[in-house]
Amino acid sequence: MKKAQKILALFLAAILMVMSFAACGNTSEDAASNAADSTAESPLKVVYYVSGQLGDKSFFDSSNRGLERAVSELGIVGKTVEGGYDQSFWEPDLMELAEADWDVIVVGTYEMVEILQRVAVMHPEKKFIIFDAEVDYSIDGMDNVYSVLFKQNDGAFLAGMLAGLITESDLPYATPDKKIGFLGGMDIPVIDDALVGYTQGAKYVDPEIEVLTSYVGSFDDPATGKEMSLAQYNQGVDIIINPASQSGLGVFDAAAEAQRYAIGFDSDQWQLFADTDPQKAGYIVSSMMKNVDAAVFRAIELTIKGELAYGATESLGIAEGGVGLADNENFKAIVPAKFVEIIKEAEEKIISGEIIVDTAL
Repeated sequence: MKKAQKILALFLAAILMVMSFAACGNTSEDAASNAADSTAESPLKVVYYVSGQLGDKSFFDSSNRGLERAVSELGIVGKTVEGGYDQSFWEPDLMELAEADWDVIVVGTYEMVEILQRVAVMHPEKKFIIFDAEVDYSIDGMDNVYSVLFKQNDGAFLAGMLAGLITESDLPYATPDKKIGFLGGMDIPVIDDALVGYTQGAKYVDPEIEVLTSYVGSFDDPATGKEMSLAQYNQGVDIIINPASQSGLGVFDAAAEAQRYAIGFDSDQWQLFADTDPQKAGYIVSSMMKNVDAAVFRAIELTIKGELAYGATESLGIAEGGVGLADNENFKAIVPAKFVEIIKEAEEKIISGEIIVDTAL
């Protein structure tokens, strides 16, 4: 009897030992599974470095809206850092962000290209997005950089058509001189590309239209932008486009003072002024929009999905929804329906390839 009890005790002990090992194994697997789930659920951390300041009511603000949308809709962790206009701070700032706990760093414009190339090659573990400019992919170590460009010449062609149609119209603030204006921030390829498209679009309407061109020499001088714009209006120009960032805000001040028309650039600038300064906003017929906010959001979303083409450049035009004219209520109130139809026809011809828009790039 005692022998049987001893055997039974040993048998039960063995069962308990097996169950204990099984439990330990399950706990280990559960822990590993939980860790994997935790890692999978960790939100992407994205920082946007502004090589300037927010408040331009244009390019930088548009990019920031794209990041804010990604935070709201995609659940990422996002932050915007304003670097100011002293370029000596930009590289150390970007290096500091690359060394911090960010997965993706977003920058923009040609002024950041060389800085980004130096920083990105030193941090292959990080991802970088640059908009409205592209890095040199012949340099080793650029596989972690995605560049997105906008076919501003496409959108500017439509803006040039709009300006051409208005200058030949009997709208209240149009003049009889067939003169339209262009105010650029700096004489650089990306701005010249807009000028080429704008001029081609205007002359598509009427080859005799004259385009007066001025460059501020800075993207942060609205006072000079206003002065140059007034000079153009005083020469008979009745509408000016403003690819000049903050300097371009001076065009709207000049338009209100001279009672002439203006076309914004990069974002819907009528919408940005409609509530705060409706009198000034009333002169902004439309804007040639680079949909930077949509491009930044798209890049972040594709990064999360593992589908963004790092190590390459994409160019987004009319067909891809990258550029276009702002079709807001002021546009609808000012622009005759027949003008809208003419512009729409040209837009379709650009998409089909029937119209080839010239480029400076």
